[in-house]
Amino acid sequence: MTLQRIEQVLGVCTALGLLIGLYIGLIYAPPDAVQGEVQRLMYLHVPLILVSYLAFFVVFVMSILYLGRRSRQYDAIAHSSAEIGTLFTALAIATGSIWGRPTWGAWWTWDARLTATAILLLIFLGYLMLRALMEDESRGAVFCAVLGIIGFLDIPIIHMSVVWWRTLHQPASILKSGLWTVAPDMLMALLTNLAAFVLLYGYLLAKRLRLEGAKEELFNLRMELLG
Repeated sequence: MTLQRIEQVLGVCTALGLLIGLYIGLIYAPPDAVQGEVQRLMYLHVPLILVSYLAFFVVFVMSILYLGRRSRQYDAIAHSSAEIGTLFTALAIATGSIWGRPTWGAWWTWDARLTATAILLLIFLGYLMLRALMEDESRGAVFCAVLGIIGFLDIPIIHMSVVWWRTLHQPASILKSGLWTVAPDMLMALLTNLAAFVLLYGYLLAKRLRLEGAKEELFNLRMELLG
């Protein structure tokens, strides 16, 4: 199956998944007994941050592989996944701020998890800026691979911050050992939206890689014409 075909299939699955997820999250699932309707932002906020973890894990793995083998394919995947992860992290911070305003009474606070997430965003914004500014693409790929590996190490700190420090965030409900503490209807809405956002990540990654392939073909064509 070609990358374009994969992209098309993922696009259809993503659209269906998002529609189903939004219906379950906004209509089927009940409002929270304490927070009310604003709690429904959870079905966007949590999938966004979890899928950003996935995106940066891909960056981490591909960066290690690139440093070991110097394959442009690994670098292209890392670069593409970093772009998507940065976007999802920024959206997660934005939705979290909207959720936090009626819940905590503030758009932003220097909570340990918020601060660590902001640092993650800054690291990968720096990653993308380094990509854009480096004239030597091979050197830039090496530097970004190192930065991508270092940046991923912030994710365990984000996840464990609610355990290590006193924060406004509640303890983990999904990524934890033992039984989940989310009501069944809410859990179904959350997992459905999580699956939809994983599909969205896959679709965006496939599209970004296809664009990267087209860019590489154009570059090779120009070199042939100049040669």
